[in-house]
Amino acid sequence: MNQVIQDIRARAAAQSKRIVLAETDDVRVLKAASFLAKEQICEVVLTGDEEAIFKLADENGIKLSSGVRVISPLKSDVKEELTAHLLEHLKHKNISRSEAKEMLKNPLYFAAGLVATGRADGCVAGSIATTGEVIRAAIHSLGLRSGNNTVSSTFLMALKDGKVLTYADCGVVPYPDAHQLADIAVESARTHQLLTEEDPVIAMLSFSTKGSASHERVEFVKEALELAQQKAPELSIDGELQFDAAFVPKVAGRKAPGSKVAGKANVFIFPNLDAGNIAYKITERLAGASATGPILQGLAKPIMDLSRGCNWQDIINAAAVAALMGEE
Repeated sequence: MNQVIQDIRARAAAQSKRIVLAETDDVRVLKAASFLAKEQICEVVLTGDEEAIFKLADENGIKLSSGVRVISPLKSDVKEELTAHLLEHLKHKNISRSEAKEMLKNPLYFAAGLVATGRADGCVAGSIATTGEVIRAAIHSLGLRSGNNTVSSTFLMALKDGKVLTYADCGVVPYPDAHQLADIAVESARTHQLLTEEDPVIAMLSFSTKGSASHERVEFVKEALELAQQKAPELSIDGELQFDAAFVPKVAGRKAPGSKVAGKANVFIFPNLDAGNIAYKITERLAGASATGPILQGLAKPIMDLSRGCNWQDIINAAAVAALMGEE
């Protein structure tokens, strides 16, 4: 386990947040729940039938302590509150009360509703559900952070030398427009600050550095940069920069001598999902970096998505990240 994950787990433990794990018919989730409660990383809330959950845990040698709370979507006394919330939040869709109740039978919607109404501080799902299903439930139940119009994702890349970088977007928005890319940059800076406690230095990446190439895709990155600077003028952000100019001080000195970001960046914003997804996997496989993510960002409250190929340790890390993502 790399140092940044150790730090995130320790800081999460100090927060005592309530995190919902939605997919309780998955043994990996129950194993993670047991560890989270035992190590007091967070207060664990499981959704589902209590008898079935404890039966599955027992069958797999998993001990669920008294620190784990189970809330049933079918029996819970909070159903009416969650139904009322969903009706209000989705009133523009004119859904009926019966439709809202039917939606809450889905554990993703029920878990997101607990977060939306303040009965939990964050949620982790996606070991069974797809990313699209997790995001849909989150948007329908919570909506987006004020001032942001885009759900996106980051990866924390822990390099062998101990440096931690943030890559975005690597998992959600295939081809963002300039406004979306600006949102991704601002939200990624917030994510980096919250999870690493380092000041974010953001590079808007391109195949061009400061006009070295002329192309509509370069102009697109420049436009996104201007929008991001307008949204968050306090951020240290620059572009358009090639990766080497953003990362290597000597190259920065030659290619972008006037930039306060070049050669110092720790947050890298890729122009599309092709570039971001390929880059994080190359960094992971060729540089031996440890990748943590995808970390969903841009929502009103923390909902973390998992890869369906995740292990139980990934679920623990996602819960710890969720505990920190709600903090300003």
